[in-house]
Amino acid sequence: MTVQTFVNKKAKQLCFYLRSFWQGELPVEEIELFFWDSMEEWGQIEYTFTQPYTYKERVFWHLLHQVHFWQEDKLRSDKYLVDELMNCVLFLEGKGHCPIDCVGIRP
Repeated sequence: MTVQTFVNKKAKQLCFYLRSFWQGELPVEEIELFFWDSMEEWGQIEYTFTQPYTYKERVFWHLLHQVHFWQEDKLRSDKYLVDELMNCVLFLEGKGHCPIDCVGIRP
C-alpha cells in the first residue's frame, strides 16, 4: 500500500468516525482504537523521508493527532476546536478549502 492509498482510506474512515462521534452515535473510545489501529497499519507502509506530502496528507495527520490529543469533552463541546476539526473533515471529504494552519507530519 502506498502513502497516498493509506491516507485516502484512513481519511475517509476518520471523517466517518468523527461525524458519528459528534452526532452521539459513537463513543470516543472507538476513535482512540481507530488511532492505534491506524498507527499499527502505518508501520506497514514503506516510504522515504524525501517523499513529498500532499495537502490532504498534512490535514489527515493533523486531524488524527488532534482527536488523539484532546479529551472527549473538549472534542465534543469546544466550539473553536470543533469548527477547526470540521474544516479539516470538510477538506478531506473534498467539500472545503485546505485549512492553512494544519501542520500534520508523519509519525
